[in-house]
Amino acid sequence: MLTEKVKATIKDAAKKLTGTKKRAFMTQVTADYFEGSARKAETYLGWKRETVKKGQKERETGIICQDNYQGRGRKKTESKMPSLKEDIESLVDRDSQAEPKFQTTFAYVRVRARPVREALQKEKGYTDEELPSRPTIGTRLNRIGYRLKKTQKTKLLTKILETDDIFANVAKANRNSDEKEKSRRISIDCKAKVKIGRLSRGGSERRTKPLQAYDHDMKWDAVLVPSGILEVNTNELSIYLGHSAETSDFIVNCLEKWWAKNQETHPKIEELAINLDGGNATRSNRTQFKKRMVEFSQKSKLKIQPNKIKVKIRYG
Repeated sequence: MLTEKVKATIKDAAKKLTGTKKRAFMTQVTADYFEGSARKAETYLGWKRETVKKGQKERETGIICQDNYQGRGRKKTESKMPSLKEDIESLVDRDSQAEPKFQTTFAYVRVRARPVREALQKEKGYTDEELPSRPTIGTRLNRIGYRLKKTQKTKLLTKILETDDIFANVAKANRNSDEKEKSRRISIDCKAKVKIGRLSRGGSERRTKPLQAYDHDMKWDAVLVPSGILEVNTNELSIYLGHSAETSDFIVNCLEKWWAKNQETHPKIEELAINLDGGNATRSNRTQFKKRMVEFSQKSKLKIQPNKIKVKIRYG
């Protein structure tokens, strides 16, 4: 009689085999230890007697049975309903390309399994009983490529045909200003707003006791807008803070304060070349900005040469 340890070893070896090899092994074990009795192999080792008998027949006749593994299990929806894929695609494609006559509302809803299943019944004649469930329709949509995807923002082209010419023109204007003795080149730009108050900001500081902040950063005392004016050739930077937004008036006010402070150190200056980014507050069609700059020019008796980098944005 086989010991429990030997039985465990034989059953473990059988589990690692498949198909014909597994049946041949089971037949040999049955012949060696159970007098060729499939019933005893089932009783002592838990093997199915039909499988053992099948292996014995293969040994007697020499005919090997081929296992149809692909035929097992549940059939895919595509096999049971060959036309379902084409019907689903004909419905879902309308979401990708709107109908010119706007005759259906299905094209303008998000592609989900439930409305697809309902449309198959309403427009393609399927019954509720013959259609697979909603999760299966969702799986089918995934298989044909209609997966859930996030809406992507349109990517901006970082460079257009005119980009090189624009920067070449600005560089030429900058060189002309730098070569003039009575010209001074400055750069003006505003940075991100800074909220002032008891805010945590996620930072740390060496203290014996930590500073106390609000539970949530939802309340602040003020919002400051930093504006910088850089003298390009000397790298002298002046920073101004305001409570307003980044407006044309705020930018020109900062320029006026800068000139009031620095005009005595530049007594021979007759021209200011200003590098700007062409943002909303300083773009060429901003009439308030042009009005304030003209007023500043008349008051200071300076010629203003704005060197803007304004690039047209194309969407790809």
